[in-house]
Amino acid sequence: MDDLDIDNSKIPSRDDEAASGKPDMLWYVLKVQSNRERTIRDALLRRIKRDHLDEYFGEIIIPTERIVETKSGKKRVREQRLYPGYIMIQMILNDDSWYLVRDTGGVGDFTGSAGKPIPMREEEIVRMLGQEETKEEEPTKVKINLGVGDTVKIGEGTFESFEGSIEAIDDASGKISVLIEIFGRPTPVELEHWQVEKI
Repeated sequence: MDDLDIDNSKIPSRDDEAASGKPDMLWYVLKVQSNRERTIRDALLRRIKRDHLDEYFGEIIIPTERIVETKSGKKRVREQRLYPGYIMIQMILNDDSWYLVRDTGGVGDFTGSAGKPIPMREEEIVRMLGQEETKEEEPTKVKINLGVGDTVKIGEGTFESFEGSIEAIDDASGKISVLIEIFGRPTPVELEHWQVEKI
């Protein structure tokens, strides 16, 4: 462990905690191997339990959002990582908790400066965890592989075979507005995103 580049004087020891009372848990961001976030989180949870350090750890979260994909007219909801290669961990930082996290396979380091883990600020926690007071339920975004201005051909429905350009996209509903020419006039029509294909 001698090769770790951290200033131990900046990390409170168990004796410091006993003298001052138990400190509050803070949120930190961990850099981890991308595409292994879930297995690394599970490994951390197992090690915390095995080493009986539950009192120093709170939640371990992989921030995600729900994405709706449509294939052949069928909708499928899947979770997509918001920050690939990062995990948020709520913990009391001391020698034991720090070494447990750093010695877990796949963990790179805490985000911070000069080897000193820096806790997240309140506004960062709210933004990354999506805990805005007004948000009752996490909205689901529809995955649409099209952009405003793209030229598309309508594949089904009343305007089948018409071509036009995308004027607006609504990620929440999965609907798009396409400007097509009807009787020589540009007219916007609302369609499901899967009814068109890019040309």
